[in-house]
Amino acid sequence: MKLLVTLILILITVPYSFAQNGQINGIIHENQTTALPYVTVTLKGNTEPPVAVGISDNKGHFKLENIPVGHYTISYHLIGFQTVTQSVQVKPNESTNIGTVILEPDTKLLQEVSVKAQRSSVSLKIDKKVFEVGKDVLSQSGAVTDLLNIVPSVSVSPSGTISLRGNSSVLVLIDGRRTGLTQSNALEQLPADQVERVEVITNPSSRFDAAGSAGIINIILKKNKKAGFSGQIRLVGGIPNETRISPSLNYKSNKVNLFATYGIRLSDYVGLYTMQQSTGLSGTPVYLNQRQDEDRHDDARLLYLGADFQINDHNTITAAFLRNSTNDHDKTQLNYLYSGKNGGIDSSLSRTGESWEKRSYNQLEFNYTKTFRKPGKKLTVDMQYDFWDSDKVWNLSTAKKLPVTMNLPMIRTSSFGKSKDLMIKTDMVQPIDSTSTLEFGLKMEDRRVNSDFIAQQENSAGWEVIDQIDNHLLYKEMIGSAYIQFSGKTGAFGYQGGLRGELTNIGIEDRTGSYTNQKNYNKLFPTLNISYRFNTSANLQASYSKRINRPRLGMLYPFNELTDLSTRYVGNPDLNPSYANVFELAFLKNWKTLTLNPSLYYQRNNGVIEDYTFRDVKGLFITMPVNIDKETRTGFELSVLYNPFKWLQANAELNVFHYKEQGSYQNQNFDYSGNTFTTRVSSQVKLKSKLSFQAVYNFRGANATAQTGSDAVHGIDFGGSKTFMKDKATLTLDVSNLFGLRRFSNRTIGSDYEINQTSIPNAARYRLTLVYRFNQKDNQSVRQAKSGNRD
Repeated sequence: MKLLVTLILILITVPYSFAQNGQINGIIHENQTTALPYVTVTLKGNTEPPVAVGISDNKGHFKLENIPVGHYTISYHLIGFQTVTQSVQVKPNESTNIGTVILEPDTKLLQEVSVKAQRSSVSLKIDKKVFEVGKDVLSQSGAVTDLLNIVPSVSVSPSGTISLRGNSSVLVLIDGRRTGLTQSNALEQLPADQVERVEVITNPSSRFDAAGSAGIINIILKKNKKAGFSGQIRLVGGIPNETRISPSLNYKSNKVNLFATYGIRLSDYVGLYTMQQSTGLSGTPVYLNQRQDEDRHDDARLLYLGADFQINDHNTITAAFLRNSTNDHDKTQLNYLYSGKNGGIDSSLSRTGESWEKRSYNQLEFNYTKTFRKPGKKLTVDMQYDFWDSDKVWNLSTAKKLPVTMNLPMIRTSSFGKSKDLMIKTDMVQPIDSTSTLEFGLKMEDRRVNSDFIAQQENSAGWEVIDQIDNHLLYKEMIGSAYIQFSGKTGAFGYQGGLRGELTNIGIEDRTGSYTNQKNYNKLFPTLNISYRFNTSANLQASYSKRINRPRLGMLYPFNELTDLSTRYVGNPDLNPSYANVFELAFLKNWKTLTLNPSLYYQRNNGVIEDYTFRDVKGLFITMPVNIDKETRTGFELSVLYNPFKWLQANAELNVFHYKEQGSYQNQNFDYSGNTFTTRVSSQVKLKSKLSFQAVYNFRGANATAQTGSDAVHGIDFGGSKTFMKDKATLTLDVSNLFGLRRFSNRTIGSDYEINQTSIPNAARYRLTLVYRFNQKDNQSVRQAKSGNRD
């Protein structure tokens, strides 16, 4: 094949070989620092055939020789990237240097003329797996959380918890930055069709924060590249109620890019939770049957506006403001039936709860970017200031039903929290030569969180504090970090090594002195990635990284809500971070209609965080996170993408792993080992009439720990879409949790008790979405909120 290509190139260029009047040379990159080989370079004049054709080498270099004097058009083409075309002039006896040409990934690669629809694809880079978002039905109709549920290796629980390979210790970024939008289901505010690609980084380089022992999910949003006014409006209606209105506008000129987005979301959720609890099994048993019906209503508003200012060709400033506010109103009804060993009902209780919560998340963003004459050299300075507050009130009414009817005292709880988070960082990219790059940077983050919580019970004189639950907590965190990283290529080999150091200072204070503590930990986090490219369609990669999993705020708060009479979750202010060493070997092979991506991985976590359940002196079951000794995971993952026809795309994914936990806490032994797996299968059919259908099936196998076991979970999502009005409008109908199959069952077993629970947090949801675009193609987007600090 190479000989045939060479002969063709010789035949094409023979008629021009005698002029020897000049030459053209340059370098082709796929980004600012990575050379791109095997690119076809075509030089054309006013007539056919081409004047000359060449191919870039392993370092991205190309050269066209013996070119007659004149004006030409030169183009650069490689499958998977957008073709770039530019004008060039050849002068007598001179070498014309094009400089560095950047080819962008082609998001229209699989767009067929008869189908006019884009497909998602997966590629393997030196330090990450990249999921290019196509116009899949389910990735266009819903929110970012819906999109993540079809990304290989990623899953999202109904409560909004994001996991990578079944591990929830994952760091979620937007455009490479921490985001407060991942807290409290705020990603529900971001439409999925605003996402350009999702980077799954199981072994992140030292450029990224060391947080997230499972890895990093980096959500890259689309950028507006079209001059003038553009935008879109999105309308959503659903059952149960889901109403969304989201207009977005963008204005772009040579020097200024203005962007604004406003979103309204009104959503209702219906949940059902049941529990069977058995206690006193070694003596006189008591049985509890419990049912909880829940109605949740969310009212959310999002505003994001800002501007990019291009001072000159090498200096750009970005400033933006984000506000995301919510008003939630929840109602819950709990019924308790108690019985003895004879099976008859001895007593019953009912509790009605109603809560109101207001949250406001705000963010100021500033970025300065400086490029240099040397291609790939870049300096960035980022500053972000996040500030939020939350105010929540619960009113609880309890009544005895059997053996007598009696109203019990009212209970109310009130919690208020606020946070201020300042982040400043700077990064430098310094190319050494055409194949190697040095990167280094500094970062500082200061965070202060205040939280008040009080629980009161009504009495004849008014209200009294319950169980001394009245406290104020101040959490202060300072993180300073620095990194250095070197990457390069030698022939088919690519390599990237780095070291990151993080210094952390944490202070916890409370009014009563019960939780006051000071913690400092300073650690080094090395990373190494090595890849070998067999050819343009096959790549092998080995990687290692050391990571840290810092506890989330919800894990640290000792305050708890009193909604349930029988169980309660509390945080642990004494919780420490866990550390992970992660090794991985991955292979990617692309054929014309098939892509295979198998990988092996091993992860060892020290000080792993695990939930511990115990029964207190009042008979209440308490669950709290604790540190145990260690956990190891050894797994195999396989992703398959199959495109047998232009109109059909099928995806399959399998993740199988063995896990082993060791450690103890108080009198509880946590030693346990087991095997489990997850799988996902999806298919999409695209018809000539711009009508598409997609179905996704998810299955998570049963798994267990020393205390708790969870049954298998499965579910189906389905959707169809139609594009019309010359691609200006798209109408989508989708169903989440079709047939209501997705339900969660688990059991907790102790020395003298057993608890079985079933949860259906969300019923089947039907949603109709209309998107109308103006001065914008259906694969483009206006600027969206992209960044934030820690969750």
